[in-house]
Amino acid sequence: MQTTIAAAEPRGKVPFYRHLYVQVLVAIAAGVLLGHFYPETGAAMKPFGDAFIKLVKMIIAPVIFLTVATGIAGVSDLQKVGRVAGKAMIYFLVFSTLALVIGLIVSNVVQPGAGMHINPATLDASKVMTFTEKAHETTIVGFLMNIIPDTITGAFVQGDVLQVLFFSVLFGIAMGLVGDRGRAVLDFLQALTAPIFRLVAILMKAAPIGAFGAMAFTIGKYGIGSMANLAMLIGTFYATSLLFVLMVLGAVARYNGFSILALIRYIKEELLLVLGTSSSEAALPGLMVKMERAGCKRSVVGLVIPTGYSFNLDGTNIYMTLAALFIAQATDTPLTLGDQVLLLLVAMLSSKGAAGITGAGFITLAATLSVVPAVPVAGMALILGVDRFMSECRALTNLVGNAVATIVVARWEKELDQAKLAAAMAGELPDDAELSLPQVEDVSTSPSDRPRVWGHEMYESKPH
Repeated sequence: MQTTIAAAEPRGKVPFYRHLYVQVLVAIAAGVLLGHFYPETGAAMKPFGDAFIKLVKMIIAPVIFLTVATGIAGVSDLQKVGRVAGKAMIYFLVFSTLALVIGLIVSNVVQPGAGMHINPATLDASKVMTFTEKAHETTIVGFLMNIIPDTITGAFVQGDVLQVLFFSVLFGIAMGLVGDRGRAVLDFLQALTAPIFRLVAILMKAAPIGAFGAMAFTIGKYGIGSMANLAMLIGTFYATSLLFVLMVLGAVARYNGFSILALIRYIKEELLLVLGTSSSEAALPGLMVKMERAGCKRSVVGLVIPTGYSFNLDGTNIYMTLAALFIAQATDTPLTLGDQVLLLLVAMLSSKGAAGITGAGFITLAATLSVVPAVPVAGMALILGVDRFMSECRALTNLVGNAVATIVVARWEKELDQAKLAAAMAGELPDDAELSLPQVEDVSTSPSDRPRVWGHEMYESKPH
């Protein structure tokens, strides 16, 4: 007996119009045109975007559970799990704080709100009342307690990412501790991985429709013209986020042996999906697939990416300090160095307390301003109308930050296949337009003749 692995049959070159990123780009352009020229019709397209987001959220919980549980159960040294989580949290803390500092520095240098001279008393605070109420309801202790689900099924029913992650980690550790007695369960979950990720591929076919509906709604409801009034703030935010990605994350990527531009090119489908839907959750399943195929071990991917969705919010953190100082400048509110340091410290905490909540960027800003009395909370009404246009940039920056974090932590843990990473960065992996699962045939010495599924590849044992 000998073991050989036959690669998947080569596929012909896929026509450009069948690539997911091309379809999403066309859908975004069509949505912008419809929303601009026929605003009412564009606004009515909202259900298409909402439906696609719901489809993706439907599959997020099983994807996280299968990835994390099987990944951890396959780790011989369970201390690695704690080590990966610890290193990931250190990384998140450092770069989230750096993002806040950069937002603070840029807003002081550029001063996008200077010269507006708006009297806070003339602002309609009722417009932001909902966000401030949610901010007051959100506390660090409440957030931490909410990570623990009331029931196992409750975590999956509610679709709370951190609750599902918490249970998945515990279940994966338990499977690893029981050894051979849990082998049947592990084999079942590994076999279940293939159809679940095939389902992800099927759902992604609806991505262009979702992007079209979401973009048509955004342009139809808010209008491109609404951005002109606050173009300085929007332009500053986009430029700062781009600077952070290319310079800061670019330096981290270069130090760890890959190019940030190559990474962006590799995850372009996910980035365009986020751009079209304004939701980073829409890209979570695809990003997990991409990172594993790029050589990051499953146990690292399963821990870093879902956790990063709540704790590694680089784009949101840049937005928070930039928006807070914009409001202060627009309302002629002087801020001392001490006020700005306090703002930074509060933002560090509030960004964690409201993590995972819908509209987290605006809610965390409300939570921060409510603690720093120098900046009027009512000033949030100034940016409410254009917040939707900045949410795309927040989500895009967050996504790239989490992709970089996954590779870095995997490298720290020596759980990174450098050959696969190099192939991914060079664009040499099989076409990812459909998140396909390559069929790999294994002629094994194992006595078992049944197929075994590991990750996104199927190994079938046959006599040679």
